[in-house]
Amino acid sequence: MKSLFLTLLTCLFLQIDAQDRNTPKISNKGWNVNQSSHKERKNILLISGASLYTISLVGLNQLWYADYPRNKFHFINDNGEWLQMDKMGHMSTSYYMGVAGIEAYEWAGFSKKKAIWYGGMTGSIFLTVIEALDGTSEQWGASPGDLIANTTGSLLAIGQAMKWNEQRIQLKYSYHTTRWAEENPEQLGGNHLERVLKDYNGQTYWLTFNIKSLLNIEDDNFPSWFSLALGYGGESMTEPYSVDEKKTYRQYYVSFDIDLNRIRTKSKLVNSILHTFGFLKFPISALEFSNGNMYFHPIYY
Repeated sequence: MKSLFLTLLTCLFLQIDAQDRNTPKISNKGWNVNQSSHKERKNILLISGASLYTISLVGLNQLWYADYPRNKFHFINDNGEWLQMDKMGHMSTSYYMGVAGIEAYEWAGFSKKKAIWYGGMTGSIFLTVIEALDGTSEQWGASPGDLIANTTGSLLAIGQAMKWNEQRIQLKYSYHTTRWAEENPEQLGGNHLERVLKDYNGQTYWLTFNIKSLLNIEDDNFPSWFSLALGYGGESMTEPYSVDEKKTYRQYYVSFDIDLNRIRTKSKLVNSILHTFGFLKFPISALEFSNGNMYFHPIYY
């Protein structure tokens, strides 16, 4: 259920950010925001951010920690769980919180450096607080692997903003139903919504590369939304640590993607919807490499 909360929170960040796409962008010369609006926008960002942060932590405490006894702060090593699919989830959540954070600080008129670093670290800071709560709970423990994944996601957002002023390489997510959740509904989800967020067998995490921007293609006829996608997934997982190591296996994918963030229409509503769902990998053909074999999927998601 914790993954459900974090994913919904990430979507909320994206939805808030999507409400105003006609905001100034980072440039080497600084910001083109009217200076008189800086204070008002910063106040909005401060109040809304602090409110969301407080509500989130209070909700987390009541939903996950209140029913379990507290303990001394401690670490656990869960790096071997779920074929590291949970770490991919942490990295993706931190990345998208960072992207939304950068754009929020940019909108508020912060300097380029502050917007990138303050906004880009939003995910890591928030998720680190959650790790601290885990570390004082008898049921869980702070995970160094989670902290590394969180930081990696933030740095992916920050590094690209510093170098290119945009995200040319993105982390994305896709999901399909599997039969494995029925074998362990408590951990993999008892209904469809829970399984979307908890069944690691059906999740695939993607690294997408925008071809036109990365190769500096100037031809206007070349689609700006066209991307190459590399995916990672796992199969046959019913427990964090498989009781049969030969049963579980990793999956690697090669596909293409449509970058919804680079599609512009005349409708602000449509643009907002496209931006909000930009973290999802577009369903399209894919090659799967697993167990020494190659499989072709006409449509994969």
